Amino acid sequence: QVQLVESGGGLVQAGGSLRLSCAASGRTFSSYAMGWFRQAPGKEREFVAAISRSGRVTLYADSVKGRFTISRDTAKNTVNLQMNSLKPEDTAVYYCAADLQTATGVRRYGYDYWGQGTQVTVSS
Repeated sequence: QVQLVESGGGLVQAGGSLRLSCAASGRTFSSYAMGWFRQAPGKEREFVAAISRSGRVTLYADSVKGRFTISRDTAKNTVNLQMNSLKPEDTAVYYCAADLQTATGVRRYGYDYWGQGTQVTVSS
């Protein structure tokens, strides 16, 4: 079992920044890859970013590439999502997720555990 708790969401103006964090517990943090997803009202959940177990491999959705940065802190058992140059279309509930099956890389699907989500609202 892996427990995930997101934090850091809020309301920000377009062009601003937010930093989301996800605290993980329950299993050795370095034994799973991590990802961030989001779901806007009326839309399906979509992949945002992922980071491998080692932190050496990352993957981003085209819509956030160059604006968002995913990182992991093994000392604190957290994965972070730094979001810069935010746009109104980034408004969504953001979820972190753990992938226990991918050994060395990252993927956009097949995650095993999910957090409860944190709301991000970007005003125009």
